[in-house]
Amino acid sequence: MEWKDFKKRKMGKMELVLAIVQDIDNKNVAMVGFQDWQAFKKTIETGEMWFYSTSRKKLWKKGEQSGNIMLVKKVSVDCDKDALLYACELTGGACHEGYDTCFYRDLKGNVVGKKLFDPDKVY
Repeated sequence: MEWKDFKKRKMGKMELVLAIVQDIDNKNVAMVGFQDWQAFKKTIETGEMWFYSTSRKKLWKKGEQSGNIMLVKKVSVDCDKDALLYACELTGGACHEGYDTCFYRDLKGNVVGKKLFDPDKVY
């Protein structure tokens, strides 16, 4: 599939697709972000995860500061063609808070994830 084939979400002038990253080893969802055309293209070309930051309004490579990159092993498109699932080999924590996944809390706020690094030493 090509970028033109996806159903994109409008965020201001940006056209974005939901990008879900799954740990290829344990199948857990590691993180969720958005991709614009550039992030999608760079991900496919490099085999490493790139995103569009909606808060910083810029393209960014996962791990550019922490070194915790995500190596893409498989890409799937959902039935509505508005989300991509990337099965990735994780080289460290997925979350900028230092956890193995961004989904490290339950609904009560209890930490249920595994802390892999101290973000104060990385960022």
